[in-house]
Amino acid sequence: MMPYLINPDRNKPWNDLPLLPPDKELYENIQVLSQLGNAKAALGRLQGRSIAIPNQGLLINSISLQEAKASNAIENIFTTDDELYKAYSEKQTEGPTKEILNYREALWLGHEYLQKKQLFDEDYFIQMYRTVSQFNDGIRPPIAQIYIKEGGTGPNAGKAVYTPPRGKGIIESKMANLISFLNNDKDYPLDPILKMAIAHFQFEAIHPFRDGNGRTGRIFNIHYLTHKGLLDYPILFLSRYIMEHKDDYYSTLAGITQTGNWKNWLLFMLKTVESTANLTYHKINDIIAAKDAILQAIIDENSISRPESLVGILFTEPFTKVKHLTDRGLYAENTARKYLDHLSSMGILEKRTIQGNNYYLNLELYRILSE
Repeated sequence: MMPYLINPDRNKPWNDLPLLPPDKELYENIQVLSQLGNAKAALGRLQGRSIAIPNQGLLINSISLQEAKASNAIENIFTTDDELYKAYSEKQTEGPTKEILNYREALWLGHEYLQKKQLFDEDYFIQMYRTVSQFNDGIRPPIAQIYIKEGGTGPNAGKAVYTPPRGKGIIESKMANLISFLNNDKDYPLDPILKMAIAHFQFEAIHPFRDGNGRTGRIFNIHYLTHKGLLDYPILFLSRYIMEHKDDYYSTLAGITQTGNWKNWLLFMLKTVESTANLTYHKINDIIAAKDAILQAIIDENSISRPESLVGILFTEPFTKVKHLTDRGLYAENTARKYLDHLSSMGILEKRTIQGNNYYLNLELYRILSE
């Protein structure tokens, strides 16, 4: 096996970070290829199921919010589901919920950017970074003394565990190599899921921005899979698995820089895709079943007009307001309020008054997303 040039000194910038692609012998082995097959099968099943959903907003809003929440939690940015859904319903907030909504916005901006441009470029990564971090700069300059510190309160807390490349033109050249690797399937004909995992490591190792590199890298993961046609929309809940296995995520990343162990990192990322594709697949089924049951209950009541349109809105996000129904021209204000109150009396919604405003929580959707 060809050796991988590791990072010998964690306190010095890793300017010798090897360019992509890594040698085939570092990632082509039976275990990795077997797990790749599992990931591809799970992703294919998810894509097949998501196509059948008539209202993509059902998933797009709900699951992308959960993805945003989990990805920010990896960076120790926390909020409650109630705060998050209220903030999204109001389209304005501050603090941790604002950072989560910024992440969700980046998911959609990047998706639309790639649909227009049809390739990755430096501007894509800068736009994602600016959206999640709310800074207006770009690639960090050599004066930015960035290094990754040991967390916690132990004896090594605050010490460098990794120092990314630094110097005039160095980050730019390594990003150019990464972007070429992503766009050039002729010279780098790897399976897209494998390519995504390799590229994610490289992006995090380059660490091109002052802040937000982890969130930008996880957004990229989803965008690469949609860009390659493995998913129609960015609905894969990857950060949930990473959050639940946070120590493995960081230790396998470090395993490449410190020992050249690509296998464990790739196995982790491929397992992440398989697990989250299966999780999302089951959430889709649960959401569709809940939607159908609620629609039938409303139809059986025979007291609400345009039930299909109403239920479609109720499943676009967990919290609904009277304004959501009136803004779409579905009902007049008094009718909208009467119907939402009636659904609360049926046990379908739960009426909550928060800071003087009335919200109607879709209890089944909330339960499914929280599981």
